[in-house]
Amino acid sequence: MDNGVRARFRLCVAIGYVSTMSNPLDVFRDGALAGHVAVITGGGTGICKGIAAAYARFGCDVCITSRKQDVLDATAAELKAATGKDVLAVAADVRDPDAVVRVVEAARARFGKVDTLVNGAAGNFLAPAVALSPNAFKTVVEIDLIGSFHAVRAVFPSLRDAGDGLIINITATLHYHGTPLQLHASAAKAGVDAMTRNLAVEWGGAGVRVVSIAPGPIGDTEGMRRLAPGDAAKKAKQAVPLGRFGEVDEIAAAAVYLRSAAAAYITGAVLVVDGGNSVMGAMMSLT
Repeated sequence: MDNGVRARFRLCVAIGYVSTMSNPLDVFRDGALAGHVAVITGGGTGICKGIAAAYARFGCDVCITSRKQDVLDATAAELKAATGKDVLAVAADVRDPDAVVRVVEAARARFGKVDTLVNGAAGNFLAPAVALSPNAFKTVVEIDLIGSFHAVRAVFPSLRDAGDGLIINITATLHYHGTPLQLHASAAKAGVDAMTRNLAVEWGGAGVRVVSIAPGPIGDTEGMRRLAPGDAAKKAKQAVPLGRFGEVDEIAAAAVYLRSAAAAYITGAVLVVDGGNSVMGAMMSLT
């Protein structure tokens, strides 16, 4: 170990904690999701690509969708090479409700059913509220919130028919406090969390669970590269009590857990996976 690693290790020992940082997906058994079929929006890249990979790894049949067919095809080929599963890739813009319906129909035609939706399509950028144009605000709300509505509406009959339906909405922690330069995304994600709670109440009787996963800062994603470039990443890491950015596989593990039988009594909940970032509050102003 170099001196920096030794120093951190000694500190961890001093406070009674040593992180093993093993892959969080390794705790699940092979075939844990066999028999399930998932449609994953935004599945060509980032966090939702990681969820698609994890679902395929554990036996789930997967249909990924986003706007660019070439990106989807590359991801599908990559996932097949890694997992041996044939991943269906169907391009669609979630702002178009008819296009989302066609994705669900294609998945049902290929796999016979759809019992899972992961709503992950999103758009974001940094912008001060005073400079945020009406069209820019509208675009993010249309992708994140209205696009999520289009997807849940399109998939509900399939989830009801499956008898063990699950919707996972990928949200954020931005709206738990005031977040500069993120009015548009915060408003959209707050709406998605509200949708999660309402649909959990309305659709529980149909055998459909609805939950949110709210990731904190996740390293090695396009979102973090855009939203926390350069020195901003160092400052963002200091705001995480666990002292590091999360990993895509840690969000994927949460999604696997929620699809598993272990989570069968969980609905209407928001699972925050952020290393404690959202509970720091005013402490950061004192450091």
